[in-house]
Parts: sequence; C-alpha cells; structure tokens
Amino acid sequence: MRAVITGGTGGIGFAIASHFGQAGYQVVLADLNQNLLQQKVAELHSQGINADYCVLDVTNQQAIEECAGRFPADILVNNAGIQHVARLEDFPPEKWALLISVMLTGPAMLTRAMLPYMRSNNFGRVINIGSIHAVIASPFKSAYVAAKHGLLGFSKVVALENADKNFTINTICPAYVKTPLVEQQIAAQAKEHNLTEQQVIEQIMLAPMPQKAFIDVSEIAEMAAFLCQHGARHMTAQTLILDGGWTAR
Repeated sequence: MRAVITGGTGGIGFAIASHFGQAGYQVVLADLNQNLLQQKVAELHSQGINADYCVLDVTNQQAIEECAGRFPADILVNNAGIQHVARLEDFPPEKWALLISVMLTGPAMLTRAMLPYMRSNNFGRVINIGSIHAVIASPFKSAYVAAKHGLLGFSKVVALENADKNFTINTICPAYVKTPLVEQQIAAQAKEHNLTEQQVIEQIMLAPMPQKAFIDVSEIAEMAAFLCQHGARHMTAQTLILDGGWTAR
C-alpha cells in the first residue's frame, strides 16, 4: 500500500513517513522543497524504506492533480501547515487567504483528487493532522483556527459521502508539538506579548495543559498508523485529541 504525506519533510510528516515505512508501506513525501525532499527520501532509503517524493504546492490545483495522477494513494495524510500570528485588524488579507488555502482548501482538493482511486479499490484512509486549535481558540490565530476548525466539518461531509466504501477520514488534533512551526510561533508570541520565549512556553503554550508537556511526533505517527488498521475500520469522521487534559477543563 502507498501512503502520501504532505508536509512530509517536517517533523510530524517525516515521523509519520518513517513509522509507516517501517511498517512496510511505500511512502511518498510531498512538499515544496525538492532538495530537502531528496535528502529526506535518501534518509528513508538508508533505513531500508521504500520511499519516493513529489514536489507539491498544495495551493496549486494542477500540481495536486499531477501528484494524484503520479502517486494515487491508499492512505493520504494531510499535514502541510503554515502559521501567521497577528490581531485580525493587523492580519494581511493575502496571508489570511494563504493559510486557508494551505490548511483547508489544499487538503480538500487533494482528498478530492485521491478519492476516485480509493473508491475504485474499495479502500481509503484520509488522515488530517489538525491541532488543538481545531476544537478551541487562541488570540492572534484567526486564520489558523478557522482552517483547523474547517477540517473537522469537511471530514464529516466526506465521511458521509463515502460511507458506502471501506473508507475513513479522521483528524488527529495534538496540542503543541515542538516542531519548527511551533518554534516560530514561540518567537512571534514573545515579540507580540513582550515576553521571553521560555515565558511563552510556560505562561501561554503549556499553561492550559495539565500534563505540562509538548506532544511528541511519535505519538502522532502511532495514532495515524492505528487509523489504518482493521480495528479502526469503523472509526470515521472523528476528532482524536492529544492534549494532555487541556480540553478536560
């Protein structure tokens, strides 16, 4: 089986690719940077993993169609993500639109492109990498929160439309994961709030989380793998939250 992972060169995406590859899947890393893709695929090859790559801009419909044509997927992991932090009145409109395009429209259009192959094989697994911000909100993240909330509604509709097949679509929603994207958020929020980066971690990011810890990428990879197993075949349109007790409050 083939798994296509967008944002595949990043911390979460690469962890998922490595975990799936070790389980015997062919993995395809999809991302923008060809040089980095080649490096990461070489790293997977050194582990004995069957891996390939696709240069993909998830905001470009032609690129999406070409990727789906070249690498039809049994499993699609929608993981591409970007961030911009600002008050709404200071949020550049083009930046707002870009976040929605990368994290909501892109996953929708890539899922759309992969669906015919999945339906023809009577098997498909779509795994969206959401965020704790798919179920709660934080100031200064209007575009990110809107996109991640949108993924949940999108997934419910697609699950209903494809319930006649062995097809599931679910969204994994972790609290903060220590990735380069989150490192950028820490720096941006430190500037916004006039705090040190350690104060941002302690007073903003981990403050609502009873377990006071970042989520590890391996937890997300293992959950994604579970969603592809026979025991999860009737788990669809679900939101799987890894938040250390955040939403229990």
